[in-house]
Amino acid sequence: MLFVVNDQDYFFSHRLPIALAIKEKGFEVHVACHAGTWVDSRFEQFGLIFQKLPFCRGGLNPFNELKTILALVRLFKRLQPTLIHLVAMKPVLYGGVAAHFARVPAIVSAVTGLGSIFVDKISRKSAFIRRIIVFLLKISFHHNNMRVIFQNEDDLRFMVDSKRLSSDKARLIKGSGVDLSEYKMVTESSEHPPVVAMASRLLRDKGVFEFVAAIRILRNREIQARFWLIGSPDDQNPSSISFDDVSNWENEAIIEYLGFRNDIPDLFSKAHIVVLPSYREGMPKCLLEAAACGRAIVTTNVAGCRDTIEPGRTGILINPFDSIALADALETLIIDSNLRRSMGIAGRSLAEKEFKIEKIVDAHLHIYDELINLAGKI
Repeated sequence: MLFVVNDQDYFFSHRLPIALAIKEKGFEVHVACHAGTWVDSRFEQFGLIFQKLPFCRGGLNPFNELKTILALVRLFKRLQPTLIHLVAMKPVLYGGVAAHFARVPAIVSAVTGLGSIFVDKISRKSAFIRRIIVFLLKISFHHNNMRVIFQNEDDLRFMVDSKRLSSDKARLIKGSGVDLSEYKMVTESSEHPPVVAMASRLLRDKGVFEFVAAIRILRNREIQARFWLIGSPDDQNPSSISFDDVSNWENEAIIEYLGFRNDIPDLFSKAHIVVLPSYREGMPKCLLEAAACGRAIVTTNVAGCRDTIEPGRTGILINPFDSIALADALETLIIDSNLRRSMGIAGRSLAEKEFKIEKIVDAHLHIYDELINLAGKI
């Protein structure tokens, strides 16, 4: 079994339980990704075998991209995996193309979101890149024995209805799951003023600027709350917020910047509201974690985000790009503690029903078994 992912941190935060489950079934599990100058010691700790790849998440240099595809072909031929699991857009595109040349018997492709290229409908550059991606997707999805996993119904329908993927290959699994034993339901703190937390990569597409604009609106309304911004800029993403922006917001006392953190369960237990005003997602893990911790959520009515809540019951949906609507929703929950507590309780119930990690792992194992059985008949 071979996983191909963009980076090590993402693998451990989003795919480790699945890898350990297939390992328990007797598979030798390899993980291929970009490593930079170091390899995470957890690969060895969990009995996983690391394979280094020349991946660059943000680059579009044709020579480097071809180099990555050729490296994947060589890796697939050397390992001869029974099954490969490609996670996120570049691994799906390049791994799918490489699998044709290496004659890999079974493929799982996980489309974790269509990304900023599909959000930007205006610029010529985005339109050009989108055409290239669509062309490569058609090649990648042409394998006879594969399944393509989507995290939300919008992305699945887009690919199937546009004839880029046959419906028999498409599967829906809602997100990467959440460990309910780690993200526990905690009664919200009586601390005043309430804490509003946004935890994500610091990208324009995540709605960071709308979050800051909404905070300014609430300050003008004299609404009392603390606002945490959790995460770090991503210098490989063209939509990244700069550190200068973050410093300016700190200096204005707009936000409390916590940076990249590994203690999200503890932070969410201390927060009162979790917000993600993103433009488009696959299925944002931070909102699943917020629901598991019993926190009311404010998010946007876009693909992926709307799938994480039951509007009016576990959180509030607003339109994307709308800072005033975001401020209004946050004001409602900041002022009405009973409403946000009831939403938090309902959110935990939703997480237990739909998002627990055991359900997500079982769904993946079922797909693996299906493909492996078919591979033996081809």
